[in-house]
Amino acid sequence: MKYLFFTIAFYWLVACQSPQPSSDSKPVSISNKGVNIVYDDTKTGDTALVFVHGWCINRGYWKDQVDFFKNRYRVVSVDLPGFGESGKNRTNWSVAEYGRDIDSVLSALDLRKVILVGHSMSGDIVLEAAINAPDRVLGIIGIDNFKGVGFVADSAYKKNFAAAMDSLRVHYTSLVTDYFNKELFYKTTDSAVRKRILSDVMHCDSVIAIDVIANAEFDENSRIRNYGKTIYLVNSDYTPTDTAGFRKLDAHYDLVQIHATGHYPMVEKPAEFNALLAESIRHLTKP
Repeated sequence: MKYLFFTIAFYWLVACQSPQPSSDSKPVSISNKGVNIVYDDTKTGDTALVFVHGWCINRGYWKDQVDFFKNRYRVVSVDLPGFGESGKNRTNWSVAEYGRDIDSVLSALDLRKVILVGHSMSGDIVLEAAINAPDRVLGIIGIDNFKGVGFVADSAYKKNFAAAMDSLRVHYTSLVTDYFNKELFYKTTDSAVRKRILSDVMHCDSVIAIDVIANAEFDENSRIRNYGKTIYLVNSDYTPTDTAGFRKLDAHYDLVQIHATGHYPMVEKPAEFNALLAESIRHLTKP
């Protein structure tokens, strides 16, 4: 069972949450191949911060960041298809397709100076989107992700992963609840945060949620090499970030760590998190 938890974790297992708007503005949407993508946009500012949530999380997870950054930057927060208020009418839940979703938003809004901020699984998504749109994207910031860069799945791992997906389809509620309690929360994670996440995860569309994980195969190592720029990270230290993987790939990274939070630093310690995120943003926007 421990190996099952690890397998799911490595392929993006994060929290689900019911739809909540991330700002007081009226949400709008664009379409990618007929799938509606709902987003909030503060509309003012030369540099745009585009926030992309992780597995099952919606744009409401970034409310504290929208409020903090909106007076200095244009802030856009997106509901990925399958989650929040965005459309569910697709069967392709790959990283590549999600990357195209983000690129569709950048293009529709004609954003020219963009910093992509991606939590958990969306680290790979914003990496893909940045590679697709180098003329628009200044850089990417990962939130509690890219912790196992350099890992290469062998045949045994893939076999165990497939078995894990089969188990998850049968025992979704019990496995996810157990995993969240054991692996995603820190000992100081507020009880209200725990209750909110554990309640909301049970209301997700589990078929889509599992399909997203099952289609998570992505050649992260080669894409990091293709990206060729520094990857900025704001990671919780409840689990370690293996920076040796970046060095193995001869890839550049800039890591700052937040203490005493679990997988959700943006809601667990928003003031400290915002300060650390602001520092990474300053690195990407300085002359």
